[in-house]
Amino acid sequence: MSISLKEIVKDPEWQKIRKELIGKWNNSPKLCCSKLSTFLGNISSTSDDKLRIVMNYLTGSGFRMGKIKHSCVQNIRNDISNEMKNRKLKKHYENKL
Repeated sequence: MSISLKEIVKDPEWQKIRKELIGKWNNSPKLCCSKLSTFLGNISSTSDDKLRIVMNYLTGSGFRMGKIKHSCVQNIRNDISNEMKNRKLKKHYENKL
């Protein structure tokens, strides 16, 4: 059973990053993306929780409504999405063995 996203986002490290990003996206989107990438670390070895946290953040209303736009945002979302799909597929094949 997985932990709820509501609990996962309480992570102190994430809360610090999230606060640092507030109000910065319009002027410094690359810096914001860099902070998210640093938080994630190596995407192929980062925790599922971190993937869920950042994907949830990047699909929030500011991004969904188009108020926050930059190619780096889409790149991170694509990377996370691909990694989550790879993990799901790997788990599926491991269960069949």
